[in-house]
Amino acid sequence: MAVTLTTPNTLLGLYQPKADITKLAANLAIIVLGTVLITICAKINVPVWPVPVTLQGFAIAALAAAFGMRMGVATVALYLVEGALGLPVFATGGGIAYLAGPTGGFLIGFLVLAAIVGFAADRGASGKPVALFAAMVAGDAVLLVLGFAWLLLMAGQAQWIDQTNVVASAFAKAVQPFIVWDILKMAFAALTVSGAWSLLKKR
Repeated sequence: MAVTLTTPNTLLGLYQPKADITKLAANLAIIVLGTVLITICAKINVPVWPVPVTLQGFAIAALAAAFGMRMGVATVALYLVEGALGLPVFATGGGIAYLAGPTGGFLIGFLVLAAIVGFAADRGASGKPVALFAAMVAGDAVLLVLGFAWLLLMAGQAQWIDQTNVVASAFAKAVQPFIVWDILKMAFAALTVSGAWSLLKKR
């Protein structure tokens, strides 16, 4: 049975080995390297509370666009497993407790971001910067909704939440500050991948 973890419409698909065993080994190595890139981008952050500003979203959107949906989701899933096992891959550490903290909804939302962007890439968006950017913004919007919902669920008596206006307070502190930055990150990711696609296709 053929190993089809990506498509010819992605950057990764352009350079897949022919043999199934070689292809599988290469894909596994690429997934691991992808988690390393996400970790590096997580460490490039502004430590604001409760949710730090990081480059994880850029890395995940770019990887999903380059890898496709299956490989993109697998990379993020492995990254989350690494963090759950206690490896310090997140912005300020790792472990189950971290996943259950204020950023948990955003971390899980990365899976959705990878799925939406990868789905678009598999269908030819890699060479179309506007379509790719639209998919990235859509995926990021879902991520923000999930992160916001998670924060509301755990708001309780959190000191950073104004308990007299929980919804507005959570939005103002943990979502609103990221909207402009996330749009810029998605634009940069879309331009990076579509530019690489154009360059490689010409070669």
